[in-house]
Amino acid sequence: MKVLLIEDDVSIFDVICERFAQWNIDVIGPEDFQQIMVTFKKEEPQLVIIDIQLPAFDGFHWCREIRAVSNVPILFLSSRDHPMDMVMAMQMGADDFVQKPFHTEVLIAKVQALLRRAYNYQETIQSDVEKWNGAEIHYDRAMVHYMGERVELTKNELFILKVLVKARGQIVSRDELMRKLWDDERFVNDNTLTVNVNRLRQRLEDIGLLDGIITKKGLGYMAVDA
Repeated sequence: MKVLLIEDDVSIFDVICERFAQWNIDVIGPEDFQQIMVTFKKEEPQLVIIDIQLPAFDGFHWCREIRAVSNVPILFLSSRDHPMDMVMAMQMGADDFVQKPFHTEVLIAKVQALLRRAYNYQETIQSDVEKWNGAEIHYDRAMVHYMGERVELTKNELFILKVLVKARGQIVSRDELMRKLWDDERFVNDNTLTVNVNRLRQRLEDIGLLDGIITKKGLGYMAVDA
């Protein structure tokens, strides 16, 4: 696996490179912090780790640029501790957020979980289409078609939608979703799940698919049939 680490602190970059090498994960950095997309397109990494505060443009800018062309997993690594920073990261399309200072074991666990979810899971997805409320969910392409419109989903959004639709009519608790998503809920920030579900709802609403996922207060979420 190859990880693009967009981090201008050389000491942090070197520590991550050294630890990731022990897990056979190659780490590369940008050749020019003003030309991040050049490196991204050239190297085609399987995962991106990005700081918020960077030379030239901030991490939010580059997250948007990457999301415009790819669904590669993105993890923010930042010393910024305001809740809105995490919310913004998730809304931009990030899959997870780790705050500095951090334990390398936690970072590795999160990276491994993202890689398993994005690639091992993707390999096991059948190339079929599931119909739900008049929509067609293409699991192999991470895409939903509805009434002539279509929307692409991130790996997290696709996973959440699949779990809920497969259990349609039944409540799936937040704890169960977090366990399925992150394997070990000790590394989960509860707000991350809320942001991902809200973002999934918004994407479905953008193509006119309304009220397909409902919240059962204090219990969890449920996919319903129209």
